[in-house]
Amino acid sequence: MMKAERPSSPKTVRILTYNVHSCIGTDRRLDIDRIAAAIAETGADIIGLQELDVGRARTGGVDQAHAIASKLRMDAHFHPALHVREERYGDAVLTALPMKLIRAAALPSIGEPRGALWVEIDAHGTPLQLINTHLGLRRGERLAQVEALLGPDWLSHPDYSSAHRLLIGDFNSIPSSPAYRRLAAEIADVQPPVLRHRATFPSRFPVFRLDHIFASRGLACTQAQVIETPLARRASDHLPLVASFALPDARAAEQKEETRG
Repeated sequence: MMKAERPSSPKTVRILTYNVHSCIGTDRRLDIDRIAAAIAETGADIIGLQELDVGRARTGGVDQAHAIASKLRMDAHFHPALHVREERYGDAVLTALPMKLIRAAALPSIGEPRGALWVEIDAHGTPLQLINTHLGLRRGERLAQVEALLGPDWLSHPDYSSAHRLLIGDFNSIPSSPAYRRLAAEIADVQPPVLRHRATFPSRFPVFRLDHIFASRGLACTQAQVIETPLARRASDHLPLVASFALPDARAAEQKEETRG
């Protein structure tokens, strides 16, 4: 069993988004252990994964979400965007921090079904509202999915909009696309202020920046990095994107509110 290294300070949290391509690498080899190792080397505390197989014949019937979580000594919430009989395919959030599922549901889709997964995570006393998603391949479809995400069931829900917020995933959208611009107008992309727009796809010779981490202003991103190690280049057709955040001092905030009261 492997375990991702934790940040040295409990006042920080590392967030990872990673399209794992059903754990099939660029060498066409199915290898869950390799994906888990690629994740572990990032030291991420909270992990959003896309393109996971659960009980699918093509990948040996394994529950990839929980297999990876077990190897990292984490818990997982999985949402199947596609569910045909016993076979499922979708997205997951993994963490060893206390986590509660808030919502898991489909997004409007034209081609392959897509969905989103919303969890609340207690990050060292700071509650985080995190949504992990994987948008479609068609421009119009992505715009409809973004509008749904910006609506009252997701980003505009009071429990999400009033909190420390994160939106992560494979958006299949480059920064010049209408879908990306619509999202970036509402919640900040961590890459532009911290990282020089590094591409995440395809992993061997990355050209397109499709994977993103968006965060509310109350969360200060201190570092963002596209992981380009030899292991990451082989493990999937996407590269992992990780960002570190300085957490607000929850106790100080409570004391401030008590003083105001």
